[in-house]
Amino acid sequence: MKAIWLLGISMIGLWALLWGVQRLLSSAPRPTAKVTPTATVPAPTIQYQSYTLANSTVYTVKIPIERHFLVLPAVSDTVETVTAIAQRQAAIAVLNGGFFDPDNQQSTAYVVVNGNVLADPQQNASLMQNPKLTPYLSKILNRTEFRQYQCSDRRQYAFALHNDAVPAGCEMVNALGGGPRLLPAMTAQQEGFVAEANGVVVRDALGSRRPNARTAIGITRDRSLLWVMVAQKPGASASGMTLQELAAFMQTLDVEQAMNLDGGSSSSLYYDGKTIYGKRDEAGEPIMRPVKSVLLVKQDGDRK
Repeated sequence: MKAIWLLGISMIGLWALLWGVQRLLSSAPRPTAKVTPTATVPAPTIQYQSYTLANSTVYTVKIPIERHFLVLPAVSDTVETVTAIAQRQAAIAVLNGGFFDPDNQQSTAYVVVNGNVLADPQQNASLMQNPKLTPYLSKILNRTEFRQYQCSDRRQYAFALHNDAVPAGCEMVNALGGGPRLLPAMTAQQEGFVAEANGVVVRDALGSRRPNARTAIGITRDRSLLWVMVAQKPGASASGMTLQELAAFMQTLDVEQAMNLDGGSSSSLYYDGKTIYGKRDEAGEPIMRPVKSVLLVKQDGDRK
């Protein structure tokens, strides 16, 4: 009986001890789970830069293409400066575009905006009926163009010849003709800008081997778009770049694909409220030439 009585006392003591420990644990402050704040990813931005070289100053605008910004062509009813077009379109940046005839103010390059053909060189009688251009006409009408495809819910930019088919599953939304392709290889002869006979150059419509003001667009290794405008330096001999120098320079900026646009007196770039003109007159003053077509950068409200 005494053993049973001692066992009972022990059980009561053990129960009391456990009850006390439970009270102590329940009243102790519980550790709060540590919350790690989510890092804010900065929105992609447009990058503007200038490069001072021996015979030219090069201005570039790098545009992220995945979202936030939309790059598309625009055509003027007559001709306008890039400044006027930027103000009318409320654009962030504007670059002069495709070739045109300054005499009749008609485009000699195709332009497609939102699926609609707004400029067709075949409607330019001065181009189509010029006997000097007849041997090259098929090439002129099939030059390189900068395209925007819509492939399901994905936007894609590319360079292609005008007669090239649109990739399966994609729709061509916008296009701006120019040429020649600069990278990965120069196609000046294939596109009718340069012609040779018996090893002698008989046609060089762009003066491709002479330094001049130039305009081009490229796609970089990180899939951004790069606008390039080469401006002449006042007082410098052989000022500007040849097409070959332009292609080589763009390679140093990680450009993998590139296309030339209208250059010379048309070369002009608008960014952040300022316009830079590429061509200089004999007095060293910039030539402010109005153009027919341009590329615009706008904020893309549908892709933020």
